[in-house]
Amino acid sequence: MDFSGFNPAEQAHMTKVIEKRQMQDFLKLYANMVERCFMTCCNDFTSKALSSKEEQCVMNCSEKFVKHSERIGARFAEMNAGACFLFSYSCSCSKLSPVQSK
Repeated sequence: MDFSGFNPAEQAHMTKVIEKRQMQDFLKLYANMVERCFMTCCNDFTSKALSSKEEQCVMNCSEKFVKHSERIGARFAEMNAGACFLFSYSCSCSKLSPVQSK
């Protein structure tokens, strides 16, 4: 984000707000992954330790969850870039005279 229009104190505040939001998003993602993988993979409570089958399931689940989240993030970034392009294109088109826009 461009905070060049803000004074240094406002820039620092905005940076802290963004960092806090990113940490909250990360913790939410992590908690969702832990809950989903635990509910899917851990079903034998007769021992403190995970069985090898459960451990492998948790590893696969967490790997898939992270890859899925990365893919969604990449797709969102692509869509956001496309939306910004279309928005900037439509704004530049609206500035054209009626003869130029035909």
